[in-house]
Amino acid sequence: MEILKLQPCGKDYLWGGVRLREEYGKKIDLTPLAETWECSVHPDGPSVIANGEFKGQMLAEVLKIHPEYLGAKVKNGELPVLVKFIDAKKDLSVQVHPDDEYAKVHEGDNGKTEMWYVIDAEEGSSLIYGFKHRVTEEILRKAVETGTLDRYLQKVEVHKGETYFVPSGTIHGIGAGILMAEIQESSNVTYRVYDYDRVDKNGKKRELHFDKAVQVMNMDVAPDVKQKPRMVRYYPGSSRELLCRCKYFETERIQVKKGVPFPVSWTVKMKKKQKETQDILSYHTQAAGCSDKARAKASGGRQPIEECGRTGL
Repeated sequence: MEILKLQPCGKDYLWGGVRLREEYGKKIDLTPLAETWECSVHPDGPSVIANGEFKGQMLAEVLKIHPEYLGAKVKNGELPVLVKFIDAKKDLSVQVHPDDEYAKVHEGDNGKTEMWYVIDAEEGSSLIYGFKHRVTEEILRKAVETGTLDRYLQKVEVHKGETYFVPSGTIHGIGAGILMAEIQESSNVTYRVYDYDRVDKNGKKRELHFDKAVQVMNMDVAPDVKQKPRMVRYYPGSSRELLCRCKYFETERIQVKKGVPFPVSWTVKMKKKQKETQDILSYHTQAAGCSDKARAKASGGRQPIEECGRTGL
């Protein structure tokens, strides 16, 4: 079957920049262009087929007609992951995402576990990942009200090529100057805890969701997010590097030398050779303006999170 090329959906959140359009050729007339949802069936940002017999149709519609494209492990006929690019010209809000159980009951959506691959980062850029000390709801509420939340948050300086695994319940915030790929559950549920008292284009402060956030938040000390060695396999003219593996998705970085053919079916053949019969949905996108490719797939969840490669666990 022909590869389905996708037209992404753009988002103009107030913290975004213009790099995705000016440097990465995203033909979306939004300023700022904060995010592009590259592979999505979520109703808040659906991808559209850009080629072939399904050109102009939404990816979600095509997958309903052809659920076999998702493989045997997806039971509800919906793509379980969402892949996006994020251009943070300014700091994102301090936020948290719920797990599946809470999100389904209170929001009618999936929870959101995610991972980040840093495509580029300005010198000194940092992100927020968890707490430096254990906190309580009372401590957090007072900190938000007095603008002192920063003293409790763990800040991590980031560099190009790093990977961070962000389980649901982890308080976090992407810092200014970071361009990244995000692979996540198919969800759009975010609870803002603090937004730096900013106002939107209409002069209004964005809504905070403190009461819901504290119900889903992990208030313990954040785990060590130092980058760990990754597993890399080398092949003639290419290499495959495991970035992250959890029960929701598995992500690899594939590097291919210019002029070397790289068949998409290679992954399937390799799996069969290992006597595994995983059905794979692959998504390929140009990363960092070179021959690097990021691939996200539904993994079926048999591998424990602890087996993540270079991830922030």
